[in-house]
Amino acid sequence: METLANLESFVRSAETGSFSSAARRLALTPAAVSRNVAQLERNLGIRLFQRSTRGLTLSEAGERFLQTVQGSLDSIQGAIADITVNAGQPAGVLKLSAAPGFGMDYLLPLMPAFLERYPAVTPDWYFDNRPLDLIAGGFDAAIGGGFDLPPGMVARELGRMHLIAVASPEFMRGKRRPKDPAGLAELAGIVMRSPLSGRVRTYVMRNGAGAEMAVVQKPVMTVSGPDAIFPATLLGLGVGMVAVPHARPHLESGTLERLLPDWYSDIGPISLYFTSQKLLPAKTRAFVDFVTEAFRAQKLAQVLSVHGRR
Repeated sequence: METLANLESFVRSAETGSFSSAARRLALTPAAVSRNVAQLERNLGIRLFQRSTRGLTLSEAGERFLQTVQGSLDSIQGAIADITVNAGQPAGVLKLSAAPGFGMDYLLPLMPAFLERYPAVTPDWYFDNRPLDLIAGGFDAAIGGGFDLPPGMVARELGRMHLIAVASPEFMRGKRRPKDPAGLAELAGIVMRSPLSGRVRTYVMRNGAGAEMAVVQKPVMTVSGPDAIFPATLLGLGVGMVAVPHARPHLESGTLERLLPDWYSDIGPISLYFTSQKLLPAKTRAFVDFVTEAFRAQKLAQVLSVHGRR
């Protein structure tokens, strides 16, 4: 009878394509995962993987075996996780990832109440604008946008982030207001370089009638992340495409003004990423439920978009 460890090492290695990635997911060493798979192969009398310097490839027999055992393994682990969740107090280090600006503005303020409810959980935050390999990095959960969704991960949408074109009154003094997004090309702009491709990020704006138009900017400054665009815009250096929640209080105070009031850019969902719900440890399930409820109760999804609070 095969051990659960051998089967789990095989399935996770097949899902991730390497012993090292499976080891990080299972909190084992790559050598231990390799031994478990080798023992499974010896016991079955078949080769499950073709091994090469470029990684692992399932053999034909390995493909058939994976299809047979994968669902059953998830069911067994789900039953174990369910017992643990229901019987155990959430505890341990919770490794989390979020973009710096969003994380500090919206997630850190939730932590006092979260830690008061779950004092045995220790959040370990990684603030980074770059999309990460959540499984390979050993993360329990992440919040942001643009993540690839590998096997075994799910995403729960929290809201959609909208950008608007803003500038300081001092910068706009004596300048002609653009009539559409293409008109932004006549004004100095603060643009962002993609941390992955190195190319300047481009946007498409839409209006209330459903029309869409590409944003054209004349760079006066290029920055490497969105958190620098807002202060540079506030300093009067140029027009910035700024997230609605950052811009809103300054629009109300008059330190910024919105250009193209009927236009905005929807840059996609802000989601909570975590492993398959059946396999969640208690600490991760507690965090997922807490953040989801906080976004609902505080109506944070509305705060992120042009359709929210005015």
